[in-house]
Amino acid sequence: MMEIIPAIDLKDGRCVRLVRGDYEQETVFSREPARMARFWQEQGAERLHLVDLDGAKDGKPVNLEIIKEIIGVLEIPIQLGGGIRSLETIDYYLSAGIERVILGTIALQKPAVVKEALDRYGAERIVVGVDARGGQVAVQGWLETSSKTVEEMIQEMKEMGVRTFIYTDISKDGTLQGPDLEGLRKYNQIAGIELIASGGVSSFADLEELASIGIKSVIVGKALYTGALDNNIRELRKKLSRER
Repeated sequence: MMEIIPAIDLKDGRCVRLVRGDYEQETVFSREPARMARFWQEQGAERLHLVDLDGAKDGKPVNLEIIKEIIGVLEIPIQLGGGIRSLETIDYYLSAGIERVILGTIALQKPAVVKEALDRYGAERIVVGVDARGGQVAVQGWLETSSKTVEEMIQEMKEMGVRTFIYTDISKDGTLQGPDLEGLRKYNQIAGIELIASGGVSSFADLEELASIGIKSVIVGKALYTGALDNNIRELRKKLSRER
């Protein structure tokens, strides 16, 4: 059964959604992120995807107090990304109750830190986020685009021991225009990894398409918040199982 992971993006202490990662194009969906996190748990979410957008931009944790509050009110596991650029920050979050951290910029710029984190915590707690713009990997909160391709990034991290990757096509994120099925199909064929889809999901049909190409986990944000997709995650998963 597909895992549907609701997303909470934190900016200025609020739960927001951006369009294509543009910090100037935000929609505020809640001023109480911990209450929103609890809501998704009540709706049947089995995991929460949490992003510190301010942290991603500044290169260090920013929304720490809210993140700690969310950890305190949830029973389901949390995966967290945004501004995690040092082993100290990884240590802090994993010891504070985060189930697994998502590494992006640091995976590209300081792969030795990723290797050390894998050695300390194991592949089940270290996830690499691969955010793509035109097939190239974007970093620094999506503000910069590197010369490395998505496939190169995945292969290098896989050889290091990473097993779980989150793939986001930035051009799709927050647009409700459907996920990058072509890219997801291509990268999901890389043996020995689990690819989590993120960005662009707009309907139940999108979930069916993702399931049909072998995607087992998907992060959903705007579609759940706007009502484009039923926010009862428990029922969504049941329906998806029946349809298949």
